[in-house]
Amino acid sequence: MTPPDLNVLLPVASRVARLSGDAILEIYKTDFDVTTKADTSPLTEADLASQRHIAELARLTPEIPLLSEESAEVPYATRRTWRSFWLVDPLDGTKEFVKRNGEFTVNIALIEDGRPVLGVVHAPDLNLTYAAADGHGASRWEGDAEPEPIRTSAPESGRLTVVASRSHSNEASERFLERLRRDHPVDLTSKGSSLKICLVAEGSAHLYPRIGPTMEWDTAAAQVIVEEAGGVMIRLDGGGPLRYNKEDLRNPHFVVAYGAAAPGMPT
Repeated sequence: MTPPDLNVLLPVASRVARLSGDAILEIYKTDFDVTTKADTSPLTEADLASQRHIAELARLTPEIPLLSEESAEVPYATRRTWRSFWLVDPLDGTKEFVKRNGEFTVNIALIEDGRPVLGVVHAPDLNLTYAAADGHGASRWEGDAEPEPIRTSAPESGRLTVVASRSHSNEASERFLERLRRDHPVDLTSKGSSLKICLVAEGSAHLYPRIGPTMEWDTAAAQVIVEEAGGVMIRLDGGGPLRYNKEDLRNPHFVVAYGAAAPGMPT
């Protein structure tokens, strides 16, 4: 099969992400109901409304299979034959959605041979979009403004801005921060959803350690964005960049940084 044309697919994915975001906002304005999935995580009407719009990708690109959080039951025996596929989280940060703090996103990634090569992260309530494609750089834009290129940024005078999960802090993350503080002054900021990774991509933060559970659809889109912005997203066990379409869709622990030589990176 001919590799997908990223120049064609990036605007398609961006448009679908924004349409899905509009559907989410319609429900965000209401007194929506919250149910609980089998893994005890919350599920709202917005997740399902966004998923219906995401299905437009399958119609527009019928030759590319689609895997999302809401269709994760596709067996590995089927998935392992996929060279290219869409990997989607219709609503990343459902806890932030329920809290109504605006820090939730629609994540759309294209995976080729286990590696994300295209990514869109759209934050509907913030009217903010990040996007990138392999070899084409990363950008962000607000509303209908023109996209602006983004790059990671090294700290000045050794002072690190570290972004942490707003809803998933734990003792292991605190120990990671304590090790950093031994050698560097650290400013800590919090954010929900995949926006944490995008903060590193745009240079607003330098590091994001994730020592806790995530799934492949949580990270793939933002991984392309931070890598195309000059950063890295690497397993904390030294296993290199995160890979996708594994039999177990859970991610290993990882760290996102402005560059491979950043403090706290595995050696």
